[in-house]
Amino acid sequence: MPDRGAGRGGGARHAAQVATGIFLTRVLGYVRERVFAYYFGNDSIPADAFRAALRIPNTIRSLLGEGTLLGSFIPVYAALNERADKSAARAVAGATLGLLFLGAGVLALLGITFAPAITTVLAKGFDEPRRQLTISLVRILFPMTGLMVISAWCLGILNTHRRFFLPYAAPALWNVAGIVAMLAAGTWLANRGLPLDAQLHRISLALAWGTVAGSVLQIAVQMPVCWRLLHGIPVRFSTRPEGVRDVIVAWLPLLLGAGVVQVSGLIDTLLGSFTGPGGVSALGYAQIVQQLPISLFGVSVTAVSLPELSREATGIAPNEQLRARIALGFRRIVFFVMPSSLACIVLNREIIGALYQTGRFTAEATVLVGNVLAAYGLGLVGQATVKLFASGFYAIRNTRTPVMIAASSLVVSTGLAWLLMRWLGAPGIALGSSVGVFLNTSLHLRHLSGRIGAVLRGPDWRAFGVASLGAVLAAAAGVGGAHLAPGFGPVPRGVLVLAIFGLVYAASTLALKHPDAVRTWQSLTTSRAS
Repeated sequence: MPDRGAGRGGGARHAAQVATGIFLTRVLGYVRERVFAYYFGNDSIPADAFRAALRIPNTIRSLLGEGTLLGSFIPVYAALNERADKSAARAVAGATLGLLFLGAGVLALLGITFAPAITTVLAKGFDEPRRQLTISLVRILFPMTGLMVISAWCLGILNTHRRFFLPYAAPALWNVAGIVAMLAAGTWLANRGLPLDAQLHRISLALAWGTVAGSVLQIAVQMPVCWRLLHGIPVRFSTRPEGVRDVIVAWLPLLLGAGVVQVSGLIDTLLGSFTGPGGVSALGYAQIVQQLPISLFGVSVTAVSLPELSREATGIAPNEQLRARIALGFRRIVFFVMPSSLACIVLNREIIGALYQTGRFTAEATVLVGNVLAAYGLGLVGQATVKLFASGFYAIRNTRTPVMIAASSLVVSTGLAWLLMRWLGAPGIALGSSVGVFLNTSLHLRHLSGRIGAVLRGPDWRAFGVASLGAVLAAAAGVGGAHLAPGFGPVPRGVLVLAIFGLVYAASTLALKHPDAVRTWQSLTTSRAS
């Protein structure tokens, strides 16, 4: 018997579960970042060093984990799990986990051993104090790589079984561990009479250890559920079970594609290290804000769509089913991400001031990080939708085309980032990245339409236009609200302008009868009535 909620209504409900889990994680992530901003500000040595050090293990995590595993593992596992006999599905799950253990462990050891060389290449523009602290932090953080890859495997299992909330809420523990580590270390060091630089150095080391501990907690809450769903996990270091070679064959092109994306992030960090103190940190702060709407709406819709796309790719009239589901996902993502893009562009200082301006994070830092956020905002819609289009290719077992598109886009974004950095500093790097993302998404849409027919049709483009118009009206209202509150502090000012922005966007899209505005309003009024 198929799982309940496989239809589109269930898809919306599951997407809401993903969004809820991500929202919880991101709220705690914001608290973590505000504590980080309080202690380290934007241009301190630990601020730059920790951002760079976290980038390195995160790169490997994305290469072996959710950046590639979901696209290769879920279609194979979902197909095997449709059988009455679940033994093949259990076997491919256990063998995949075993191979991930092995690969992540080897890479973590290599990363710890070669941390000085890796840091020199990645953050070549750092001065010696920043470089030395980055090396120490890299060595602490690298074991997190293997732990996070295991968490990505859990996410694949749970998503396929339509357990969506837990794997996206589990990273909240990662944030909690970091918050506790910083507050505990900061409180303990406050009255020790150490120089400020020494205090910040030790707090950054405590944060690194807390981050590793958080990774352990993140797995601990997911693994028991995976064990129950699989009726035990037969871990094997073998490629012999059915489906394992299919996962690997599909994974290798995805590895190259994710490698392109991760190389882009590493290049941003490398270029940022040449923009002076605070450059790498400013990029990091802005990326965290930028990722919120992408995670809440882009990831939530795509995460729910991939298993269903994989099932529909073998159904009756598969191309039309794929096209309809992708178009629906695109419409829903754009409805929520388009206003986020405009808000990042025109209300960037209000957003950054409300989120981060505290302690050592000054008004000058708000201006710099706000400019970076505005540049990233230009590519927000593209970045939120590109994985959805790529999932369409994964569903039809074409993993090579997204790699080729991503590689060509990387060349463009890197060249532009290097040129614009010379004039604009860190915001120029973000602007080059946004142009590359726009090209990446456009090419994905064009080539996917060539495979399965025009993905977006008249009603889809009309909904896109309504969302865009509503976002423009909301942005104008938000700017007006900012001018009415010149004497407000950063937090009340940010809350005021974003409230005005949200109300105008909701009202205008509802008046223009955007399908998702109407659906959201009906669900809210129905819930209130019941």
